Amino acid sequence: MEKNKKIVGLCGSLRKGSYNAMLLKVAASLLPKDIDFEIAHFDDIPVYNADHDLPAVEQRPDSVTQFRAILASADAFIIVSPEYNYSIPGGLKNAIDWASRGKDSPMLHKPVAVMGATQGQWGTVRMQTAFLPVFTFLNMNPVLQPEVLIAQAQNKFDEEGNLTDERTIQIIRQKLDHLIKASKV
Repeated sequence: MEKNKKIVGLCGSLRKGSYNAMLLKVAASLLPKDIDFEIAHFDDIPVYNADHDLPAVEQRPDSVTQFRAILASADAFIIVSPEYNYSIPGGLKNAIDWASRGKDSPMLHKPVAVMGATQGQWGTVRMQTAFLPVFTFLNMNPVLQPEVLIAQAQNKFDEEGNLTDERTIQIIRQKLDHLIKASKV
C-alpha cells in the first residue's frame, strides 16, 4: 500500500490572528484529501549557534530535533509568511537555518511553494524574492508560478479567518496543484 504524500507548512508569523496563519489554513483546506498536511511550529527554537549543531556536538537541542523530524517527513513544503523589513522574518529564517545544516538537511531537494499576505500594497513580493538564495543553497525546487501575493489582506479575510476573495482562492488552488505535481517524482 502506497503512503499518502505529505506537505508540511511553515508560517512566518507567530502573531495570533495572523493573516498568514489564516492563509496557511486556507491552503491546507484546499489540498486533496489524499495529501497529508502538518504545520511545523518553530516558536521554541533557539537562535542558531553552530556550537550547538552537529557535528560540533552530539545532539541538537530537542526543539530543533523535533522540528527537523517533522520537516523530514515532508514530500513538499508550503511556506506562508509576512514580509519584515523587505525580507524573511527572523524567526522563520532562523528555523530554516537550523533545518538547512548538514548533509541530513530535511529540506534538501524538495519542492516548495511560498505565499504571503500583508495589509500593505506589495503582497510580500520582497520576502518571496529573498527566499530564492535559500532555495538555491538547499537545491530545492521552488514552485514560482502562479505567485500568491495577497495585498490588503484585511479586505480579503472575514472575521472567522475565511478567505473571501474567489480569484485569490483559484490562484492558490493552481499553486497547490503545481506543488503536488512537483512532489511526484
